[in-house]
Amino acid sequence: MSRITRTGFALLLLLFLGNSLGNYAAQSKQKTSGTPAGTFQRMIAENGSITIDLDLNRLNGINSVGGRPTTLHFATAANSFFPILVFNEQLRGPEPGSMALVAEARPVPQLPAALAASFKQLVIEKLSPDAPFDLALRDAKTGFTFFKIEGHHYDYQPNARSLSITGGRLVVSTEFAGSLGRVSDAGTVTGEVSIVAFMQPIEINRLDANGNVKSASLPALHQPGVGTVPGPDVIVGELLDFVQMDSGTVNGRVGLALGTDACNKGTVDVDWLALPNNDHPFIPQNLYRMSGSATNNERFEQIGQSWGKHAFAAASADTCGFGCNGVGGSHLGSGCSDAYGAGLNGAQDLIGSRAWVNPFTGFFAQNPDPNDHTGHVHDVTSHRILVNVDDLSTTLNPGATYFAEAEYIVPHEGTWCQSHPDQCNMYNNASYKQYTVTGINQPFSFSPVGSTVREQPAITAWTGATVNQIEPDHGNDGIWFMGYKVTNPSAGVWHYEYALYNQNLDRAIQSFSVPLGSGVNISNIGFHMPPQHPGFPHDGTVGDAGYSSGPWNVTQDASSITWSTETFAQNQNANAIRFGTLYNFRFDADQAPNPTNATVGFFKTGSPIGVLVQAPGGVPTPTPSPTPTASPTPTATATATPTATATPTATATATATATATATPTATATATPTATPTPTPRPTPTPRGTPIPRPRPTPPPRP
Repeated sequence: MSRITRTGFALLLLLFLGNSLGNYAAQSKQKTSGTPAGTFQRMIAENGSITIDLDLNRLNGINSVGGRPTTLHFATAANSFFPILVFNEQLRGPEPGSMALVAEARPVPQLPAALAASFKQLVIEKLSPDAPFDLALRDAKTGFTFFKIEGHHYDYQPNARSLSITGGRLVVSTEFAGSLGRVSDAGTVTGEVSIVAFMQPIEINRLDANGNVKSASLPALHQPGVGTVPGPDVIVGELLDFVQMDSGTVNGRVGLALGTDACNKGTVDVDWLALPNNDHPFIPQNLYRMSGSATNNERFEQIGQSWGKHAFAAASADTCGFGCNGVGGSHLGSGCSDAYGAGLNGAQDLIGSRAWVNPFTGFFAQNPDPNDHTGHVHDVTSHRILVNVDDLSTTLNPGATYFAEAEYIVPHEGTWCQSHPDQCNMYNNASYKQYTVTGINQPFSFSPVGSTVREQPAITAWTGATVNQIEPDHGNDGIWFMGYKVTNPSAGVWHYEYALYNQNLDRAIQSFSVPLGSGVNISNIGFHMPPQHPGFPHDGTVGDAGYSSGPWNVTQDASSITWSTETFAQNQNANAIRFGTLYNFRFDADQAPNPTNATVGFFKTGSPIGVLVQAPGGVPTPTPSPTPTASPTPTATATATPTATATPTATATATATATATATPTATATATPTATPTPTPRPTPTPRGTPIPRPRPTPPPRP
């Protein structure tokens, strides 16, 4: 048995930290000279249990001689990255890391409110050797420290590969005492914690008597659930805090930010190389509002969009429960998760323009720095989710529903897709969550409603609408979604609402044309788009002018109505529907709907295609779409695939109606028998509360 206290850890850890085998060997020479040859192992916690004994009276400030003890039981999250170093089966010390606590019972009602609120996201963290204390019990999302842990002992049993931490006194932290309103209670001991964890090696180095590495291995983790999808596959596993970063407005707009926690479903560790390397995820964020009519779901509009956060330094938590393999830093390991709070995703020096990014391949344009902030000054809204105050006011939008969305654009997925055309995993990188808005005027606050809906864009939350996924050039470009809904607000009047959402289609969308039956009269023609960001130096747009905010032109003749913006040849900064963006088109008509093909034209490349919608009157019946033009740089296996319009794709979203009826709402209009039937996608099962690994905010980039 190996038994060690905190005394002497600092020296040991300084000696044994180091990841490369070369450095490891050099360090080993220094510390093993004159000692027997042996085996060093770095191990992490495969599983285990944690017991916390609390005196509720003392914790709640109640003076009582007898006290009121209670015991809380937790399991450790699978493969928690709480590393220890073992030499010849003797414990040499722990390294900085953390164990996530998985509650085995509901919190007792007598816990202080702050602790009860964090009960399902607690973590025991091993701090760095120069920290004032060794262990802490914290909130995994916010980093709030409830207790410092002191007086504990570490014991390692090599036969069972078990680590025990016993005798740890729970000392109320200064910030927890402040939240309790009893600052004098800081430093009070209110209980004890004990831990039993079963360890597994992640690195084994065999040394000779001179400390040279004779052999090295990286054993696979005991984790049958890790890596369920071939290749790298990043999803947004959880949307976190959603905040207005700073009070104040600019031109009637506020700047918001959304926290994200990404998970790697893939079997391949994902490249996460920080700038100036361009091989890392790019994270744009969006905000949507569902409103209109008595039911407040007539329309689904995007009301805000940000630039994109440049990812750096992956963590190795297990938010999605895939079973993290423990890899972090320059790669997000198979099964692992990496969290950025709103403070990081809204840190303006870390947010770059969308204009530099190909959303399908993830490729950053050849700019020396796609995150260059020289030549301009940030205001309270710059680069963040830009939203009009009037679009958030609860007085102006009674009963509206709001959805925040984030997407990860991953270059590694793009390069992997080119070499493995059957393993293209960039279609599921957007997730959304509903939030409530509080405020008539800024500053606004936001509260989550329900769980994150993973691997689906927010448009799929549009109640009663038909939403179909379109892929105009399989393997060479991304996807977009056609959403539509027809209502019958009054006798003889039908409202037609269309929403086009571009998820990761690089070619973008330039025009939208809807057929009209003979004799149809339309009125109340409308168009909606989210605010565009102004131009900034080095923003990747032509002349640093930013993208145009001009409304689309609308033309109408006897057989159709068409909206369009300038072509790419006319203006490369034209107001096209670029990635992570949704535009709306609408009108009222005096005739009931029928199924037909609308025509969508692209901005950069590709022939127009037909997409299934409902339109008024005796419109042409749906016909197969023409084969779209292939992208300029197809892969070796690229084949331009026509969009299935007569029969919607099998990836129709969960909000698609069972049949594309003439009127999605309950009206007297008959449904033609020729109406195709899309196959709805199952709604994802809600996931539990994540336990992301917090990290400090990096210093501003020069």
